[in-house]
Amino acid sequence: MKKTLLPLVAAALLVTACGDGQNVDVDAMAAPGTPGDFKKNIKDRVFFGFDKSSISADAKKVLEGQAAWLKTHSATTATVEGYADERGTREYNLALGARRAESAKTALSGLGVDASRLKTVSFGKDKPIVPNAKSEEEHAQNRVAVTSIN
Repeated sequence: MKKTLLPLVAAALLVTACGDGQNVDVDAMAAPGTPGDFKKNIKDRVFFGFDKSSISADAKKVLEGQAAWLKTHSATTATVEGYADERGTREYNLALGARRAESAKTALSGLGVDASRLKTVSFGKDKPIVPNAKSEEEHAQNRVAVTSIN
């Protein structure tokens, strides 16, 4: 009897463990000062024009919110990820993504965030936010710098 009951118990535990995720405590993931808090409460990305890496007025407002959060949570570090749309060469877009990430980092630093807390990385067109973009709106989603809390 024990041999037949054990597989049933194991199967029940497996089903319970692989549930649909509706029991996940989202508020715990968004506790103040956590990456979840930043992602939930702060806009994490700034957008750029085609072939541009300069910070627009709209982007500056987003970065001001990021800087305020980062200054409040001074023990956190962040990585600014630069992206480009899929048009152009890989090398050109890696350099463009790097310029975008560096522009956002420089702006955050200028808003009072210690630059030593910020890293940059460029994904260029290698890791698009919207893969296989066809429309201008989709391409625009890939012309971005995303601030990610470490």
